[in-house]
Amino acid sequence: MEPLKHECGIAQIRLLKPLAYYREKYGTETYGIEKLYLLMEKQHNRGQEGAGMACVKLTSIPGSEYVFRERAIGTNAITEIFNTAHEQMKKEGSPFLGEMYMGHLRYSTTGHSGLSYVHPFLRRNNWRAKTLIMCGNFNLTNINDVFESLIRTGQHPRNSGDTFILLEQIGHRLDKEVEYIYQQAKNLGLEGMQITDYIESHIDITQVLKKCAPLWDGGYAICGETGSGESFCMRDPWGIRPAFYYADDEIVVVASERPVIQTVMNVSSDNVHELGRGEALSVSKNGNVRITRIMEERKLAACSFERIYFSRGSDIDIYKERKSLGRNLVEPILKVVDNDLEHTVFSFIPNTAEVAYMGMTEGFEDYLNDLKKKEIKDNIRNLSEEVLDKILSARIRMEKVAIKDIKLRTFIAEGATRNDMAAHVYDITYGSVTPGIDNLVVIDDSIVRGTTLKQSIIRILDRLHPHKIVIVSSSPQVRYPDYYGIDMSTLSEFIAFKAAIALTKERHNEALLKDVYHSAIKQEENLSISEKHLSEITNNTAQVSGLPDVHPHVTNYVKEIYAQFTDEQISAKIADLITDKGISAKVEVVYQTIQGLHKSCPYNPGDWYFSGDYPTLGGMRWVNKAYIAFYESFIGQTL
Repeated sequence: MEPLKHECGIAQIRLLKPLAYYREKYGTETYGIEKLYLLMEKQHNRGQEGAGMACVKLTSIPGSEYVFRERAIGTNAITEIFNTAHEQMKKEGSPFLGEMYMGHLRYSTTGHSGLSYVHPFLRRNNWRAKTLIMCGNFNLTNINDVFESLIRTGQHPRNSGDTFILLEQIGHRLDKEVEYIYQQAKNLGLEGMQITDYIESHIDITQVLKKCAPLWDGGYAICGETGSGESFCMRDPWGIRPAFYYADDEIVVVASERPVIQTVMNVSSDNVHELGRGEALSVSKNGNVRITRIMEERKLAACSFERIYFSRGSDIDIYKERKSLGRNLVEPILKVVDNDLEHTVFSFIPNTAEVAYMGMTEGFEDYLNDLKKKEIKDNIRNLSEEVLDKILSARIRMEKVAIKDIKLRTFIAEGATRNDMAAHVYDITYGSVTPGIDNLVVIDDSIVRGTTLKQSIIRILDRLHPHKIVIVSSSPQVRYPDYYGIDMSTLSEFIAFKAAIALTKERHNEALLKDVYHSAIKQEENLSISEKHLSEITNNTAQVSGLPDVHPHVTNYVKEIYAQFTDEQISAKIADLITDKGISAKVEVVYQTIQGLHKSCPYNPGDWYFSGDYPTLGGMRWVNKAYIAFYESFIGQTL
């Protein structure tokens, strides 16, 4: 598949003891930053466009810096920022040697790039309690609403990027919280550093989150730290984006994936906990660790793509789920190869589909064992040694057919030359398939755009001259955009959508495409639910009950286009679209069903990119907007 970009990995560490404690027990004061480095390296799969880290030094004296940050872009960003931090630690005052750390790995889904967009983001202030560092794995569907809420407070945001806006929103509420506690301290007759100490010992970051989060629609796991020692990690109320934590009397650790914490902290999975939906893990300046409900839980919509593709397969549950996804595909594959296992070779597209491949082949081995049992029972009276040997010798034919050879720089070529170069990204194992006779079944974890299949993989596999090429997807058909942090937000890029449009035109039913367009336009004009809700919001955002779940009268009209066809009809058209001219083998495509997905991944039911059932109001509105944009760009001009 074409690698999907996923918005980001987070890492956060809070040391609960003085640095001298770690020097005595572990032989180094750099215990915290070393753990942060490992957390980030173990999550390198989640973001390779850039990386950043920050440190808060709680023992700094007035006149010295207490927040340190380093960021870099590129695939070697992690190494670069930690090399710089270690060099800095040799200087007077030991920068980057502190009690609080935050790390971030970035993949952009917004189109913005460059160092200024790499997390963590920093909002400085001479009051330590007002200084805020923030990073996150998130995408909000209604960032314009948050932007407008800032304007109504009298602010003039200097940037409209989502992270900039969130930083200012949370920072503004943090300022007001500090000012409120400052007034309390003044009323008590405190002065000078007594006021500072009172503020820093009484501030509660969860109160800030309770005033900000009700405006957020989307998927998020957001981390923040103040210069005075407060830290938090909050997860969205639908559980779309993941967040896990570990805490003992020495350290609190947060990361995007469970096995990362297990490995870095050398603890069992039972000791690593998933942050609940709408909850925040916070640590106060004095080291008090607590879980606080910030938002009411919504219907669980944890991202299933985390299980299929993004998260590391070293998590035992994810490993089992991916194997189960492969096992589910036995029956539909048997159908397309006419039950001819003798002349079928099984393989996978490296490297993310390997676990699903294992599950698929284990399923076929079980199927073959059942056939052997039946044959033995049927021939029990005349079971000669020769017959028995023949029955037992039947095997599933497994080969590593596709090999990801090198990363060719195809950008230096254009047009047909570029496509020819793309065809060499993978290599093949010659002689692994009997030409003209064997079927070749190759499993991938998903088929999103189909570009790599058409320009590279199928062309390469066809060089083996199989009778039939069967491309298998361990996930269902990706039909709809994602608006919660995965880099797929344009309808026209999906091969399933292209297939549905092509079939609609073949049926001469362009009128439906126009009807869907007008329905989407009318709904957006008449409802404008988010704006109506926003207009009711006053500056006292504590009174906001939160953006509503999906409104019963908001419809995903794009579903009507797919409803004309069966899954099999769309799969057949996809096979046609990804088969380039000159391919001699017949190409077929087999997809996982949505039912099979939920059977294998029961605890991550978020499937909007497959089903079109978005968990939030913003997602439902944006899919219709995406269709409006598609229609006006590609369809309306030709009708």
